[in-house]
Amino acid sequence: MNRKVNIVDTTMRDGSHAVSHSYTKEQVRNIAKGLDEAGVSIIEISHGDGLAGSSINYGFSKVRDIELIKEASGVIRHAKLGALLLPGIGTITDLKEAHENGVQAVRIATHVTEADVSIQHIKAAKEMGLFVAGFLMMVHMASPEKILEQARIFEECGVDYINLADSAGHLLPDEVRARVNMLKEHLHTPVGFHAHDNLGLAIANSVAAIEEGVDYIDGTCRGLGAGAGNCQVEVLCAVLERMGVDSGVNLDKILDVAEKDVEPIMHRPQVIDTDSLMLGYSGVYSSFLLHAKRAAAKFGISTKEILVELGKRKMVGGQEDMIVDVAYNLAKEKNDR
Repeated sequence: MNRKVNIVDTTMRDGSHAVSHSYTKEQVRNIAKGLDEAGVSIIEISHGDGLAGSSINYGFSKVRDIELIKEASGVIRHAKLGALLLPGIGTITDLKEAHENGVQAVRIATHVTEADVSIQHIKAAKEMGLFVAGFLMMVHMASPEKILEQARIFEECGVDYINLADSAGHLLPDEVRARVNMLKEHLHTPVGFHAHDNLGLAIANSVAAIEEGVDYIDGTCRGLGAGAGNCQVEVLCAVLERMGVDSGVNLDKILDVAEKDVEPIMHRPQVIDTDSLMLGYSGVYSSFLLHAKRAAAKFGISTKEILVELGKRKMVGGQEDMIVDVAYNLAKEKNDR
């Protein structure tokens, strides 16, 4: 397969969930420098829930994301420095501040059926001269046809590409193919894909997306991320090399970043344990995991019970505050029996 794909590294954004948003300036500087030298196209940095995500609801950052962006900006020479923004968490004012401190690319993220809430943010980002992607989360919760409808909103706003995120790690490769193919057949805008590994399919799903023609693919060093983690970027680069796909990434250099800069700061290995598996199986937003674990410990029930119930209720990103309510009611029901 003789083609090019752009690697978007989110170690210091989605990976932030797995280290409890505890990145230091030195860690960010080292990782950003290494990723830039390795040839990654976009390096995304912000709180795991996007710009201004540091809060009691989503978890406080050790260092404000703007300060981390400043550090990365000082060492990145080739890649675009990116950030994520979720309307309702981050604002246009937050985006302006990020841009003033070095951000060149932004992905505006919404639930898969709510692309319209991003219109003003996309227009503002384009006016700033930023490289802009529309980012649809939890794409397992909508049909390919519905996703196309939402993606057209992004295309009409003039985004530079449209990203599909399997935020729960719930999709199977054929389901990824159907969603990517729908956009590639009917839109003119490039497409990207973001995988989680809760069912152990992040590499397979990323390969399926690439075979269907995506131009941008996400990953993190050592698979760092919410739930069982993201697509492991150094593994992905090795697989792409085997496939004859040009990622623009030097494999030896990105292996060094993963081993020397990222692995030593990990709080735990990214493994598919029972709780992570239930995220993928039940179709639950990956960043709910740590919130669910805390609620389970508080109310004396299993994390698995909470995740299954969240899946039944089709809870989506932004409803983290409901996890405690679900846990309380499950515990009450158990005690009342």
